[in-house]
Formats: sequence, C-alpha cells, structure tokens
Amino acid sequence: MNLAVVRQSQNVVTYGCEVWTLTNREVKHLRIFERRILRKTFAPVQNEDGCWRIRMNYELNKPIENADIVRFIKSRRIAWLDHVMGMDDRRTPKRILEWKPRGTRIRRPRKRWIVDIEEDIHIMGIRWWRK
Repeated sequence: MNLAVVRQSQNVVTYGCEVWTLTNREVKHLRIFERRILRKTFAPVQNEDGCWRIRMNYELNKPIENADIVRFIKSRRIAWLDHVMGMDDRRTPKRILEWKPRGTRIRRPRKRWIVDIEEDIHIMGIRWWRK
C-alpha cells in the first residue's frame, strides 16, 4: 500500500477533529493507533539473515515524512479557529466561541477547547489574543 491509503485512513479517523479537546491519554491512544495502521500498511521487512520483523518507529517515519496524527489534528483545529475568527459576529460558531456563560457551572469539562488551542499556539510561538 502507499502513502495515499495512509492519508485516507487518517482523514477517516480525524473526521470532526477541529472541535476535539485532547487529553494526554487520548494523544497517546491516537499515536498507538497510528503506529498500528502504519505497521499493517507498510509490510514487515526481511533482515539480511532472512528473518522477518516489523518495522521500527523510525522506519515508519520515513515514508510518511514525520506526519504525526496529533500534529495534523492540532493544525486542523488552528485552521478552524482562524476560520471562525473571520466569521461575521452573527454566525453561530462565532457566537459560541465568544459566549461567556453566566452563573456557576455544576460540572465542566476537564479542558475547554479554546484553552487547548491557546496552549498549542503558545507552544508554536505565535502571538495571538482573544477579545
């Protein structure tokens, strides 16, 4: 199989990833899943002595050119943020992004989407600010 098949499976797995918040556990599981798919896609290799073995991580990085699934998800989320920020103020995604709920919340998610995106932007060294 070739790189096009890998990218197609990546698109299927990451459908709707623009709005995900990723925990460390989810990042770990995504990377494990990606390695499994790559090992099945790129067949085992035969050593000089004739024994077959699965490819190692560094051997899997060569054909995909270090295209990590988590990097792909983070880039899609930042692209979605850019798209939403450019929307008219009356559009629903923009209103939800800028919405400030009143009162107290009984239960809130472990990590909010915008906080996750801001961490990624900070790590990348991009200067960005919210209204």
